[in-house]
Amino acid sequence: MITFSAFADEIADDLTEQIDVCEANGVRCIDVRGIDGVNVSKLTVEQARQYKQQLGDRGFRVPCIGSPIGKINISDDFDVHLDLFKHCCDVARAFGTQRIRVFSFYPSEGADIADQRDAVMERMRRLIDVAEQHDVLLMHENEKAIYGAVPDRVLDLFETLGSPRLQGVFDPANYVEEGVAPYDDGWRTGLDERTHYVHVKDYDPAREACVPAGQGNGQFDEIFRDLRQRDWDGFATLEPHLAQAGQFSGHTGAALFADAVAALRDVCDRAGLTYQ
Repeated sequence: MITFSAFADEIADDLTEQIDVCEANGVRCIDVRGIDGVNVSKLTVEQARQYKQQLGDRGFRVPCIGSPIGKINISDDFDVHLDLFKHCCDVARAFGTQRIRVFSFYPSEGADIADQRDAVMERMRRLIDVAEQHDVLLMHENEKAIYGAVPDRVLDLFETLGSPRLQGVFDPANYVEEGVAPYDDGWRTGLDERTHYVHVKDYDPAREACVPAGQGNGQFDEIFRDLRQRDWDGFATLEPHLAQAGQFSGHTGAALFADAVAALRDVCDRAGLTYQ
């Protein structure tokens, strides 16, 4: 069974409005990325506890936090970034989750990130060491232009690092923007077995815009039919970017969010996949 969640800061900054709109659309989980215009990595632990209480009072839970960890150039000061990750670990636990979304670094200026593989692996190992100390999980997303932007390098991360602390987030739209057919060139080449989490974002190259699930080139129908066949159990987090897409966040708004949820339900129904 798939459990729906959302980056609800795409709806509004205010947490109450995020909860209200999610609840109205039958979504009972929020992957906290931003509240009141503040990124989750900048929240204090006490703020996280207070927001968790507010969410819990409405029957909501936080499966994962949407941190920006790893979304820096490989040449940036990693020790400072590692300290930020340690703080994110504390914030995640305050929200009641072990899962922290991460990325695998942009190249230094003028370089090709594929040529900086050793530096990527060294930094990812250091993140894994901290994850072990804090008992958290690194949820790696295939963001555009990072080392793990394309399937062969995502697989390289998993095979080289070989840690149960590193798990996969599959984002179809990001693959489309990289010129990858998500199901044909990614899912079927080994990422099906590496995926622990799905981000629900589709992309239409003809419009150069994100669209509701199943309405772009993200091959959602093929992926979700396979999820049904393998009786997959996990989270599908809505990250629609229907009004605006940015490097660190996006905007959808309440009305378009309802469209995004309806489209996700349609994809699940076509696949015969149960959801909640």
